[in-house]
Amino acid sequence: MPAKGSRGPWLWPLALTVIGILLLLNNFLLMGSFNVTRLWPLLLVAAGAALLLRGDWLPNNEAKTFGITRGSVESATVEIHAGEIDVQMRALQQEGRLIAGQYALGCRPAMRVDDTHATLRMERAATPWLSFADWELGLARDLPWQVLISTHLGQVNVDLSNIIIQDATIATGIGDIRLVCPPEAFGALRLQSALGNIHIITPVGYRVQITATSGRLFRVHADELRYETFEGGIYLAREADPNAPLVEVSIRGTFGDAYLT
Repeated sequence: MPAKGSRGPWLWPLALTVIGILLLLNNFLLMGSFNVTRLWPLLLVAAGAALLLRGDWLPNNEAKTFGITRGSVESATVEIHAGEIDVQMRALQQEGRLIAGQYALGCRPAMRVDDTHATLRMERAATPWLSFADWELGLARDLPWQVLISTHLGQVNVDLSNIIIQDATIATGIGDIRLVCPPEAFGALRLQSALGNIHIITPVGYRVQITATSGRLFRVHADELRYETFEGGIYLAREADPNAPLVEVSIRGTFGDAYLT
């Protein structure tokens, strides 16, 4: 699919057009004694400029969109090693698709299917090193997902409020994490940031228990209207549906703050 916001490969056609005109003029002896073949370094100039503008040597935010149909898949894992790229995740509105969204150039998700389980993997190492387009993903609502996200210099914004979760691990080196809790999770959700804030939002009615490991340089700020606090750093969401499945979340940080709303 075409890159979002791409300018297109216009330098090569322009360079070839100019050289073609000069050769044509030379053939009709309109260039005097000038030797047109001396202009061949222009091809190198055009090639270098094309590389620069395409983003191999200059920062760019170009991205490509994608979509993968669900087929016979009944469960899935999405594994993202984003490096310094920001990650956004939400539920898909369109039925029949497994995953859709946009990705930084060169790192289309690699997918493997074993029986009815799909594993999708996105690697920063597969992306041009100065490509910084956000990775925006939409996940199917009607199957359980295992979510694994890591960054060393990037933000993670994950809205799981309409997604069934098997379990999740989200870790950042330098970067904030924002999580909207899911309605159901079979395993724990683990969030960790070395240098950044963690913001957890629990929709009204969701039954969520958060265990926070605080320290001298990592503080937890919980909205008393939304959470009941217990010893051991345990926070239980208020106004929860007693029949809803319990979602367990654990958070840990080194430098930063956690905000529970």
